[in-house]
Amino acid sequence: MAVYKLKDVCLKIGSGATPRGGKNAYCDKGISLIRSQNVLDFTFSYDGLAHINEQQAQKLSNVEVKAQDVLLNITGDSVARACKINVNVLPARVNQHVAIIRPDENKILSSYLLYFLQIIKPYLLQLASSGATRNALTKNMIENIEIKLPDIHVQQKIVSILDDIQMKINENNRINKNLEQQAQTLYSAWFEQFIPFNSSMPSGWHYGTIADIAVIKTNSFNPQKNPGVMLEHYSIPSFDEQHYPVFECSDNVKSNKYILTKNSVLASKLNPDTKRIWRPIYLTDSAVCSTEFIVFEAKKPTYKDFLFSVIDSQSFSDWMCAHTTGSTNSRQRTTPTTTLEYKIPIASNEIIAEFCSLVTPMYDLINQNLQENQKLSSLRNLLLPRLISGEIDVSNIDF
Repeated sequence: MAVYKLKDVCLKIGSGATPRGGKNAYCDKGISLIRSQNVLDFTFSYDGLAHINEQQAQKLSNVEVKAQDVLLNITGDSVARACKINVNVLPARVNQHVAIIRPDENKILSSYLLYFLQIIKPYLLQLASSGATRNALTKNMIENIEIKLPDIHVQQKIVSILDDIQMKINENNRINKNLEQQAQTLYSAWFEQFIPFNSSMPSGWHYGTIADIAVIKTNSFNPQKNPGVMLEHYSIPSFDEQHYPVFECSDNVKSNKYILTKNSVLASKLNPDTKRIWRPIYLTDSAVCSTEFIVFEAKKPTYKDFLFSVIDSQSFSDWMCAHTTGSTNSRQRTTPTTTLEYKIPIASNEIIAEFCSLVTPMYDLINQNLQENQKLSSLRNLLLPRLISGEIDVSNIDF
């Protein structure tokens, strides 16, 4: 395989700019302005997608995004994340924290470039940390990255394998997003707007708090002081870049942990302005989590999905954001016991059971898709370096 520098196989490498006026210049609709929060590893995120008007976009015409572009975050904590552009957001521009890398597709395929950037992410992170102040990748750094390239036909075979896996992951995420929105809409209609009940709270209901239906786990343990608890036998849930749960084994014994049960509903108390919540119904009792989570336990197991819907609602998320403490965005937290004061309508057991009969199948399918995505991601990450390096022979693959 021949060795090239990226500048020799790309038509454009460069970042954008923020329109004059910053966030105040953003519009409800118009030309998409892609920021670092929209660029996740392998995946483009619509969360927080900003828009600018035609006049502002004209001033940024030199950073117009094209369909074959690969986007790379070049500053801050998300540096080195990369994804392909989603054509549904076009026309679009990028701000100064995102670089456009436009491949010459006669030399390198867009997907192949993306997978290469994912493989060398540790190198990119090292490169970005070499500066004196914050993490950053410069245009010169990116241009001079060396890449070994097989011919286009071999590239096509390699990306056909990886793209199939990534497409399934993306499809599961799309389905989950739709299911989450449906469940949230149902909760709002039933318990905030009371639409099935002539738009008013039925007689016999009353306002209570989360404390009426749930408790918060407070009995954490320190693995270092509990040698009988073998932490490596536990799965450790965390969030991926799309705020979906990821379960990994760990032998980290440096911080306190909560032991989880199937009745647990978790929310992150750190940076609650970014919604991070999930309901691990497929957990066994052999899972633990960091004390950076708030662990709710439904007082009645049959209330679990109702409890999850409460915590997953936009109104609760807004309430969480309004009850944070801390002086900086990176350290803002919500006090767990404070969340128990959140007011909710308390309906009859029959109504809650009827509601859960609608949302539980949605949550079950979401969790099934999450589990499948974790397996698919592991498969993709296993195959990726072996395919790009040529360790796996693709010569016998037919299109």
